[in-house]
Amino acid sequence: MKVLLLGRHGKVGSVLGPALMESGHELVESSRDADAAIDFTRPEAVEENVRACLEDGVPVVVGTSGFDQERVDALAREHGLPVFYAPNFALGAVLMMRFAEEAGKVLPNAEIVELHHETKLDAPSGTAKATAERLPGETPIHSVRLPGLVAHQEVIFGGPGQTLTIRHDTLSREAFVPGVLLALEKLHDLPPGLTVGLDGLL
Repeated sequence: MKVLLLGRHGKVGSVLGPALMESGHELVESSRDADAAIDFTRPEAVEENVRACLEDGVPVVVGTSGFDQERVDALAREHGLPVFYAPNFALGAVLMMRFAEEAGKVLPNAEIVELHHETKLDAPSGTAKATAERLPGETPIHSVRLPGLVAHQEVIFGGPGQTLTIRHDTLSREAFVPGVLLALEKLHDLPPGLTVGLDGLL
């Protein structure tokens, strides 16, 4: 597949580019030459990047969090093309959210602690917000931004005489590659509009 990788020289893009080529994909420089696009840029750039790709008939996988999902969904529906977004492309993080949802049915009192590198622009993270939406009530989220971190999250449940902690640690951005490749593989089969979350692709 010919892929336009937006954010190719960023923290995720620099890992993802070689992985795409190793998987048999060809990286191109323009949406006019692409079969699909992948965006790992900045929240304020996503909407215009998606718009430009859709206008060229190219569906998009978005890995950047913090953009206006309703506006991107409207754009995708207007052009009759799919856009896929996941708050986290690490398969372990998807399982962490799934396990937390199950735990929340039994232990409804929980708090989320998410920890990321100091240059992450949005807080709380997209993963933390997506996790909170799957839990009962209004789950507090605590955000930590420090050098040395990549992406980490724990969901702490409390009950009488006990706690349960479900934690996922991304130690390298290579953890995102399998999820992105899966999304790329399934992208053309998705309906027009914005599809959110890897859960539905697993």
